[in-house]
Amino acid sequence: MSLIKEQKAKATRVAFGDEILELGKENQDIVVVDADIGGSCKTGKFMSELPNQHINVGIAEQNAAGIAAGLSTTGKVPFVSTYAVFGSLRMGEQVRQEICYPNLNVKIACSHGGLTPATDGGSHQAIEDMGVLRTFPNMKVIMGADYHSTRKLIREASKIYGPVYLRFTRGEIPIIYDENETFEIGKAKHLKNGKDIAIIANGDTLNIAIKAAEKLEELDISVKLLDMHTIKPIDREAILECINIGKIITVEDHNIINGLGSAVSEIVAEEGNGKVRRIGVQDQFGQSAPYEKLLEINGITKENIIDTAKNLMKK
Repeated sequence: MSLIKEQKAKATRVAFGDEILELGKENQDIVVVDADIGGSCKTGKFMSELPNQHINVGIAEQNAAGIAAGLSTTGKVPFVSTYAVFGSLRMGEQVRQEICYPNLNVKIACSHGGLTPATDGGSHQAIEDMGVLRTFPNMKVIMGADYHSTRKLIREASKIYGPVYLRFTRGEIPIIYDENETFEIGKAKHLKNGKDIAIIANGDTLNIAIKAAEKLEELDISVKLLDMHTIKPIDREAILECINIGKIITVEDHNIINGLGSAVSEIVAEEGNGKVRRIGVQDQFGQSAPYEKLLEINGITKENIIDTAKNLMKK
């Protein structure tokens, strides 16, 4: 039976809208700092129901970061909500200097991650965001793989002190987890145990990796499959288990440079053992096209994962 549920697919930005409203009702110190795109980032209900915990700074993302930093020094728990391309790049200096450097309790919650903006084009497709932000000291970097996991990870992020980057999808992605599943920041979810090859995926690519793993097992190739929802701090122990297998494929909706694939490769190189093949955005900007076409252009497909696994098995 497939790990992918038959429930209706949902965008993980919807998970943010639902969870942040619940968290805000539970804790009056939680504040949403919007950059005038609450409709897209799904904070409209929060604004309507908790107006005293909501600030809209307008189209001024850098100001949003500074305001959030200031709020955190008064004991508030601000969630800055914008698009991923703005939250990581336009706000980059402010996030580094005003949030990470003093290690303040600010969460950067961003929709439209990776190629999921699709027809909005390359200017709105954040393919380098997680890589940029994982290089900032004190920052944690997280992307849930479906609606339920994203809600749980947002809640976990609200409990811990310090900067956290949360990345969401614009479009709908399949449901994988049950709503009662538990998640821990920095600990991978083990979905399949296998001995021939390891596949490590995160975010909107996990469902593709699941389909590939299921097909590989039909071909008598035993697959270990991990959901590496946190790429910083990354689960080193889980990767060491994959190194014991010796053949690893990473799958991500992000530039293969400095994202999940690079994070895994760093540990493999330090250990001096194992082969890694990185499947993701091929160090090129996106374009305006349907989401599935953009994935195909970059080889982020079930078929490419299967072919890559077969080639690794020959070595």
